[in-house]
Amino acid sequence: MKKVIGGKLYDTETAELVHKWDNGRYANDFRYRSKSLFRTKKGNWFLYHVGGPMTDMGQSCGSNNVCGSSDIEPISPEDALRFLESHDGAEVALKYFAEQIEEA
Repeated sequence: MKKVIGGKLYDTETAELVHKWDNGRYANDFRYRSKSLFRTKKGNWFLYHVGGPMTDMGQSCGSNNVCGSSDIEPISPEDALRFLESHDGAEVALKYFAEQIEEA
């Protein structure tokens, strides 16, 4: 997916997939939800969201129907770290944010 936001092109085909999370349902399930963290070649972070019609990604698609959708959301490095912390990405967080993580 490609999307221009704020004069910047975000492209899931050319960016590096850093971490993917999903809710464990099959992709054709109406409640399927996934979030993929990407990093562009210039070091910008974004989330690629995918969800079925019975998730927060549900959108009207005419005739009283609801369809699933996908979208791209640019995020800050701080938000990327928070995403990894809350979506089982500890190993990836250490790879990209080691200087911000300290021993407990």
